[in-house]
Amino acid sequence: MLKTTGADTAKTSPPPVVPRKTQIVVVGGGAGGLGLAAKLGRTFGRKRFDIILVDRNPTHIWKPLLHEVAAGSLDANLDEVGYRGHAFRWRYRFFDGSLDGIDRDTRHIHIAPIHDETGREIIAGHRIRYDYLVLAVGSVSNDFGTPGARDHALLLDDRTQADRFRKMLLNQCLRVSRAMMADPGSDARVRVVIVGGGATGVELAAELFNAAQGLAYYGLEVFDDSRLSVTLVEAGPRILPALPERLSQAAKAELEAIGVRVITGSKVTEVTADGVMTAGGEFIRADLRVWASGVKGPEFLADIGGLETTPSNQLVVRDTLQTTRDDRIFAIGDCARYVPTGSDRPIPPRAQAAHQMASTAFQNLKALVRGGPLKPFVYRDQGSLVSLSRYSTVGSLMGNLVGGRMAVEGRLARLIYMSLYRLHILTIHGWTKGLALIALGHVNQVIRPRLKLH
Repeated sequence: MLKTTGADTAKTSPPPVVPRKTQIVVVGGGAGGLGLAAKLGRTFGRKRFDIILVDRNPTHIWKPLLHEVAAGSLDANLDEVGYRGHAFRWRYRFFDGSLDGIDRDTRHIHIAPIHDETGREIIAGHRIRYDYLVLAVGSVSNDFGTPGARDHALLLDDRTQADRFRKMLLNQCLRVSRAMMADPGSDARVRVVIVGGGATGVELAAELFNAAQGLAYYGLEVFDDSRLSVTLVEAGPRILPALPERLSQAAKAELEAIGVRVITGSKVTEVTADGVMTAGGEFIRADLRVWASGVKGPEFLADIGGLETTPSNQLVVRDTLQTTRDDRIFAIGDCARYVPTGSDRPIPPRAQAAHQMASTAFQNLKALVRGGPLKPFVYRDQGSLVSLSRYSTVGSLMGNLVGGRMAVEGRLARLIYMSLYRLHILTIHGWTKGLALIALGHVNQVIRPRLKLH
């Protein structure tokens, strides 16, 4: 007779039930999304919560710096933030990928497949579950359907586009330098047309002249800024319409003093491979054509998940920053459209607005998780600053304080402008690492090359 052991007779116990974590997904690692993901990770950790950041790029760079990357004045490799390392430090998870859809019934987002340079699939399309979703995918330039703009104009919406512009600019400078060496009397020039007199267009125009002056130190001995022809075209009556008219005129005078041709009140009606045509009938020849006018949400946001969107692909949100048709989905930054009560204008697409929206979204997500009341978003206009490279800086501060603005120019404005990026560094890295990176940045200004030429 066989002897039965206790293990043979014992009933098999069911596996322990692991409680499902509350999953908060942030799509977009820009000025608002990255800071929000870090705050959520630091606050909730990984025991009962799963914080996920999704972005199609592996690294973050502050968008207001892209004009410096494009001109070669800033080496993005030294200033960018790797999402994976940042995620480890701040206790969230990072996933590569582009948002391709939202299933609000099952609470999943769809991520498009990822391919390498040859078109070979790296990661298949997949889904990510969410309990709460924050869309912070930023904005792209709006060409308003201008013929030829999409095919013949360069954009500065992300790091890849800025790098492409820098390489094309350098190649054109090399061509002109070579032509001058072969024929000292040559009138060869690097011709650039920038469409849009907002902050991006104005800052890029000034930065190009700063970069051109430095090329002589790096092998282009016969090239200088006199061989650079930059035209800035603005459809409105003046450049920098967000600033007081006096500062707008001061910026225009500074640009013209360094050699930029500024055209206002002239709409671009067509972009070709050789230049741009204006409504006034003037054709401006250009080797490089940059479209820096208009702002809209990315195309994939149009009616995504049945959410309410505007004709410019922005997600309409309530004062809590929740989308109008789903309380579990928030939108912040440039991709969100919020018109405060009593105002006829939406919140402007600025980095400061994205940071403020991220703070309110963070507080309201905590309230939803913990059962507290939600707070309305209140935008505090802290003014606007525009850097004309090393030549000047103009702007206005304290827009909501005592009901007015304080105009600033010159060295003070430059100091404040630089402090904005330092505050961004402290926000995403914390005080200890942030201060160390700021100090390292000062060292790099001394020891690293003035221009990035590769």
